[in-house]
Amino acid sequence: MRCRPRRPAPLTVMPRKIEEIKDFLLTARRKDAKSVKIKKNKDNVKFKVRCSRYLYTLVITDKEKAEKLKQSLPPGLAVKELK
Repeated sequence: MRCRPRRPAPLTVMPRKIEEIKDFLLTARRKDAKSVKIKKNKDNVKFKVRCSRYLYTLVITDKEKAEKLKQSLPPGLAVKELK
């Protein structure tokens, strides 16, 4: 009887940061994008899009740009606002 070698534990994957609004919109329009979470803070607004492998994050300090981005998200995507 042989012992099977143990598999290493899966590595935790850190979220990916996106710097540009245009890149974030392209990521949100991908086929594997499931949902968007919007976290409003005192100083900034964070947009987090969940794709199959990574969680992509965009941080915006301008509130007006954040509202525009919220309006331009794809309509089929589930949007959840966090406090």
